[in-house]
Amino acid sequence: MTPTHRSPGLGGEAPGAEPVHEAGHEAEQRPEHEAEHEAELHAGFLADAAHWLRGLLGPEDRVTAAVRRIVDVGSGPGVASCALAGAFPLADVVAVDRSDALLARAEARAAEHGLTGRITTRRAERPEEFGRLGPADLIWTGNVCRHLGDQQAALRALASALRPGGLLAVAERGLPPRFLPRDIGIGKPGLQARLDAALEERFAAARARLPGATSVVEDWPCLLASAGLVPTGSRTFLIDFPAPLDLAARRHLHTRLSRLLDDLGDRLDLVDRLTVEQLLDGDACTGILWRPDAFYLTAVTVHTARLCRPRA
Repeated sequence: MTPTHRSPGLGGEAPGAEPVHEAGHEAEQRPEHEAEHEAELHAGFLADAAHWLRGLLGPEDRVTAAVRRIVDVGSGPGVASCALAGAFPLADVVAVDRSDALLARAEARAAEHGLTGRITTRRAERPEEFGRLGPADLIWTGNVCRHLGDQQAALRALASALRPGGLLAVAERGLPPRFLPRDIGIGKPGLQARLDAALEERFAAARARLPGATSVVEDWPCLLASAGLVPTGSRTFLIDFPAPLDLAARRHLHTRLSRLLDDLGDRLDLVDRLTVEQLLDGDACTGILWRPDAFYLTAVTVHTARLCRPRA
């Protein structure tokens, strides 16, 4: 596990999730600003992950010369794309997402970071489109496969876009974001655990309704090997914003709780619904915008594998 990221705020500093938020296909379902704020919470982890991938690909001088094209699938607002461009200074990066609005933000972010010309965008969302994204020396995906019915087919399509020797990095799951103590002084203790359980139930039901939904054991190294790749290691990155949070992070949590109430309201009992409403009260000292005990803690696991034989 990587060292903890600690920072009192967002704005260019090492953040302290997810995704992180989460960016990518899931992010397209919510307002662009929310997806971007969550992605920025993960910016420090993304920079660390990009440099870890450099080390997996070989000696620095050889990697710099060899990695010329990177594809970021499920790019969202382009936070990972910019991190990858920074870690691989000679590479062009293609940001791929299904949301035109998020791709526009990725282009704007690239311009803000002086990366115009090195980062381009492309719209795609179905596994059959992924195979046409190559040839790539490195493909990064953040929380994409979980939103596709056949996760194994998606990995095969991504693997088919790699050049020989290329690396596929899949960021999936880890630990869900936590931001409240077990006992917050209102409602019943253990609210966050119940929110997590309700969210997991809702996600499982949504996955079952996806086109071509296929149940697989989410053993990512095994799935990558079944896609014709050679697993090269997994690493978990901890993202930690300790209390007290700054206002930008609190506002993100307020937005997250508001979405959770909308999405899970029918799965929560009356006491928990009323507790979440109290947390959303912007004028109450018990609300998430004012609580001194609010924090942000999550972990993201990245699984990697290489194409070690030429494609027929």
